[in-house]
Amino acid sequence: MREYLFMALVAAAVTFLLVPLVRRFAIRIGAMPEVRERDVHTTPTPRLGGLAMYFGLVAGLLVAGNLNRTGYVLAQEQTTLALIVAGGLITLTGFLDDWWGMDPFIKLGGQIAAAGVMVFFDMRLTSIPLPDSWGGAYVLDYNLSTVLTILIVVVAINAVNFVDGLDGLAAGIVGIAAAATWMYSIFLDQAIEQNRINTTAAITAILLGMCLGFLPHNFHPAKIFMGDTGAMLLGLVLAGSLITVTPLDPFSFDGINKFGTLVPLLLPVAVLVLPLTDLITAVVRRTSHGMSPFAPDRGHLHHRLLDIGHSQRLTVLIMYAWTVLFAFGLVTMSVFGVPLLLFPIVILLALGVLVMMALPRLRGRGGAHAAARGKSPSDDDDGPPTGPMPVIAPSDEVTQQVRRTPTAQDRSAVQVFPGGS
Repeated sequence: MREYLFMALVAAAVTFLLVPLVRRFAIRIGAMPEVRERDVHTTPTPRLGGLAMYFGLVAGLLVAGNLNRTGYVLAQEQTTLALIVAGGLITLTGFLDDWWGMDPFIKLGGQIAAAGVMVFFDMRLTSIPLPDSWGGAYVLDYNLSTVLTILIVVVAINAVNFVDGLDGLAAGIVGIAAAATWMYSIFLDQAIEQNRINTTAAITAILLGMCLGFLPHNFHPAKIFMGDTGAMLLGLVLAGSLITVTPLDPFSFDGINKFGTLVPLLLPVAVLVLPLTDLITAVVRRTSHGMSPFAPDRGHLHHRLLDIGHSQRLTVLIMYAWTVLFAFGLVTMSVFGVPLLLFPIVILLALGVLVMMALPRLRGRGGAHAAARGKSPSDDDDGPPTGPMPVIAPSDEVTQQVRRTPTAQDRSAVQVFPGGS
């Protein structure tokens, strides 16, 4: 446990300390675009925060590789090299997009290339664990393994990128997902091999450190955004952790309930339920209106929560809470052997409540009504001002006349009136 804590602290410290330098660099090169109509923030804010995250990732991986237990486990695979090279490629893609702008299909090509690098270093999905009553684990051939790995990585990258719309939202959600994945990998490793050192736990510990190191600079009001540079990097690393937790010996699941066997398949859905929901609904919404799936709009889940009257901070905290519910709920039900049928029921109920919260017409207060009513002082979330302060007229009770002997220059320049009336 001390090794996981150490590598997480290293990743967090490097990320935290580099963010101010990255912020100055972003301002210097002009990676601070003007506010767009669909944006929530009101003042131009520098991007490229993902650069600091990448160096935090590299530092965490290099430190982990030199630790006694974790270093031995990572040395058996090419995980460190795969994440450094693939992470560098996706960070470069995001950097160019944040700085100059990039065609969506070229950016998609960069995502596929980064996923291909992971496959090249043998960081891929090799089997799908299933209960014996369902036919046992399904071993994937190399071609199918390659396709599924690339698909998982690209979907995770875009899911995190889509949800990155509010200060601290993406970093917080990914951090929670990393913590839940870490917890499950520790439980599974302990149950199967009586050990707590594994590749997934190392990746998620570093990922959690990256998010915690960036959040102090990014929580509302944000001093810097992670941009596509950071969002795509977080998605890639999270996908890497979800891929490595899956390929286990099928006979290792003997004695573990059916629900626990399926957790490696359900965990990616649980930890990414909000980003995936946002991604799917955005694609359906845009294509149904004849738009490109990559065309930006203001219909994301966090926009809906803002439109019904929630502040930025409250919206982010609500989405944090739902991520905790889905991710840790699944892991907890697996640990205590809850029946499999309970999971989809909980998911459907939770999603139903979430949808109701996002629909203004189902609330007595919200939507157009929220926009029409005045904002109380308690609604202020310390964000940047959106306009000039109104002029406050002086009260007659506090108006005082300044008495002094007027000079000849005063009499020639102005006419003095008595105060009061």
